[in-house]
Amino acid sequence: MNLNATLIAQLVVFFILAWFTMKFVWPPIVKALDERAKKIADGLAAADKAKADLALAEKKVVEELRKARESAGDVRTSAEKQASQLVDEARAEATRIIAAAREAAEAEAGVASQRAKEALRDQVANLAVAGAEKILRREINAQVHSELLANLKQELQ
Repeated sequence: MNLNATLIAQLVVFFILAWFTMKFVWPPIVKALDERAKKIADGLAAADKAKADLALAEKKVVEELRKARESAGDVRTSAEKQASQLVDEARAEATRIIAAAREAAEAEAGVASQRAKEALRDQVANLAVAGAEKILRREINAQVHSELLANLKQELQ
């Protein structure tokens, strides 16, 4: 094998080209590749972080829904208790009103009964006077015998 000057010149040009490429061309390419790899890694990390955030948000949503259901159940239970209490209070108030009306009616009936008894006594007294008048065939003066009539009323009570 013959080494001639062309081969040596080609080797020198090749080494100069390799040195120039490594010094000036290769670093920007490596830098661009490194930046691209970093962007991809950052994107993947952001995607992983977004997945984790989504999972955490879903857990929070599930927890908030559970709390809301519990709260709604508590509110419903409270409303049912309050409604039951209002119904019981209304029943108690109605019972009190009915009892008061019954007592008032009984008192009014008692007063009416007392008036009727007094009217009946007066009628019995008048009938007794009329009967005595017929029996005795003389007129009895009601004013003169008012004490007798009062005693008769007392006896009828």
